[in-house]
Amino acid sequence: MTAVEETASSVQVTDATDDALRQAVGLIREVPDFPEPGVLFRDISPLLADGAGLNAVVSALGRDIEFDVVAGVEARGFLVGAAVAQEFGTGVIGLRKPGKLPAVADRVDYTLEYGRATLELPADTLRAGQRVLIVDDVLATGGTLGAACRLVRQADAEVAAAAVVLELTALEGRDKIMGETVRALLRA
Repeated sequence: MTAVEETASSVQVTDATDDALRQAVGLIREVPDFPEPGVLFRDISPLLADGAGLNAVVSALGRDIEFDVVAGVEARGFLVGAAVAQEFGTGVIGLRKPGKLPAVADRVDYTLEYGRATLELPADTLRAGQRVLIVDDVLATGGTLGAACRLVRQADAEVAAAAVVLELTALEGRDKIMGETVRALLRA
């Protein structure tokens, strides 16, 4: 069995009728013991590098959701979020790590699986009442996505949905994002 076949057997598509997403699953690489021993890292980089795979992900992430702007979470959420914004004709806002922005509207500190982190919202980008689609690559423990939702709400905007390419269900991160619509295209 090849690495691609092994990957395909451990990642499931949430919409089994979407043939393009089913094909995209085979592009996810599993890397054992990264970033530390005992962790099985699922690398979506090969999926993002594939035109058909990226197109499948982008169109599925925003499908049937009404939103005014996309907020992409640093760093791979920037890549996917910008593509979603382009596909659906909206703008995109980058939710950044500290020290990257010249003007910060707000910030949220949070816990993630390997420590603590902070997300910042750039000033003069999000308006009160806007419907925001938050996009990230992976939902693990829910800390990052939960912080992104808090940033949007603190700006008096609405979280239309939080959308991720891959959800690691064993870590139960969805439970930390109670009250929000969460769309995960793939689950492992």
